[in-house]
Amino acid sequence: MTHTAPIGRRAFVARALAAIPLVAPMLVALALVAPVLLTAVPLAEAQAPDAPFRIGIIGTGRIGGALAAYWVRAGHEVLVSSRHPQELQALVARLGPRAHAGTPREAAAFGTVILISVPYAAMPELGSDLRRELAGKVILDTSNPVERRDGAMAIDAQRKGAGIATAEYLHNRRVVRAFNCIPAAVLASEGDRRPERLAIPIGGDDPQALVIAEQLVREAGFDPVVVGSLARTREFDLGQPLATGRLTAAELTSRLTD
Repeated sequence: MTHTAPIGRRAFVARALAAIPLVAPMLVALALVAPVLLTAVPLAEAQAPDAPFRIGIIGTGRIGGALAAYWVRAGHEVLVSSRHPQELQALVARLGPRAHAGTPREAAAFGTVILISVPYAAMPELGSDLRRELAGKVILDTSNPVERRDGAMAIDAQRKGAGIATAEYLHNRRVVRAFNCIPAAVLASEGDRRPERLAIPIGGDDPQALVIAEQLVREAGFDPVVVGSLARTREFDLGQPLATGRLTAAELTSRLTD
């Protein structure tokens, strides 16, 4: 049997020191890459495919309230919001333990996905006040610029297209336009319509955000139809050819232009 001579203490230390130039760059590289790997995928995408989302709803009127009910029923956790959250307690009690009420800032911080359903004139203030909380999150935007209500800023948003304008105001390119051209009463009463579901046109520039939006549209009881990029969502801005909430997916798809 061959025995290996024991390594003396001095020799061991010498070998260890000699290895440092080889190992140190690897450790430095790992230290630099690890934070990127941990933060590269937002939480909404890192979840398992069937895992429930945390959805912050900013603007809990008839659209936001109806969607909150659908999404709680689908198993998601929602935080509905208002500047006066105490006024939402009856809604929260009706929706059950997966529903909570808070301020818009609390909703923006709570959600991995955010629904914004507000008068369009509020967009600049939301983008300024909640920029940190909204950064990098998937945002579903139902809001429409209307000149008689929102003033001159609505004209500029209409000219750009509401999707592009919302992304600029909120400093977020993960915006998806959805639920902006379906009447609130239809949204609330015709989820899972038979024999065919109604279609919801959606569009955005972020592929993963679109996947999440498609899931949430389906879970609300409607068929998502991806129209295209944020720029193309102007095709279903109010008054535009695709802005009707009473089409099936086949009917809506047949109206799309290349």
